[in-house]
Amino acid sequence: MANPILNDKMLESSRAGWAAPTPPSPGGQTWAPPQPGTQAVDDGPVSPWQGAMTVNGTISKTAFLFVLLLASGTAGWLATDEQVGLVRGSDGVVREQVVASFPGIAMLGIIIGIACSFGVYFKPQLAKFLGPAYALGFGFAVGAVSKGYETFQSGIVLQAAGATAAVFGVMLVLYRTRVIKVTDRFRRVVVMATLGIMVFYGVSLIMRLFGAEVPFLNDASALGIGLSVFICVIAAMNLALDFDFIEKGTRSGLAKDFEWFAAFGLLVTIVWLYLELLRLLSKLQQR
Repeated sequence: MANPILNDKMLESSRAGWAAPTPPSPGGQTWAPPQPGTQAVDDGPVSPWQGAMTVNGTISKTAFLFVLLLASGTAGWLATDEQVGLVRGSDGVVREQVVASFPGIAMLGIIIGIACSFGVYFKPQLAKFLGPAYALGFGFAVGAVSKGYETFQSGIVLQAAGATAAVFGVMLVLYRTRVIKVTDRFRRVVVMATLGIMVFYGVSLIMRLFGAEVPFLNDASALGIGLSVFICVIAAMNLALDFDFIEKGTRSGLAKDFEWFAAFGLLVTIVWLYLELLRLLSKLQQR
């Protein structure tokens, strides 16, 4: 899942509805200086403002969503059974091999994840509700997919998780040291590449529904590996966009609820990066 939802356009549009409000006048009317000979009227206490977005608050909410994702992923892993099946090798010979049986409920998790992503895009204020739903639904599917890869290639899940953590750490250091600067041009290139990848995924999914396949998407050819490397790079670059949004949102004083929105976007990017690294490592091990 790509993450173009954290961008300056969303930041600007959010200031009108979610930004820290200017102090209202009593009664909710626009404040104006009192006229000579008049006396200010006090209608009583005003509802307190709930606070502004902070980096620590975003980190805590991201951690909460990540815990939900891991818990649901564990359930998806345990729900995926192993069984002996017939697999055709690259040499054309059919052999018996232990394969994972993808649970049907995992497809529901994928649908929930996609629906939550679109919901947050159009209704950012719902992120506090759709974020946990995404973590629980899509996390189950991620756990089932991970079990399938692990059954086929032992140890690959731990490698992919370690690689994801390493890429996250490197991107954070590069962003904090300003080796990577999120300029308007950088943002446009990353967002356009991300949307292009999403369109490619959509086309390949439609082709699969009609029994066709994009041959280089999952095979271990040089083209297939190159494509996976490119997608992993774009996913990593999306992390820089996430960091930039969190930093700018905090500096702009966005409302506290925006921590959920930023946490959701960051979780989406991390999950996408993990799945692409899992696919890339699988291709490399097949060569």
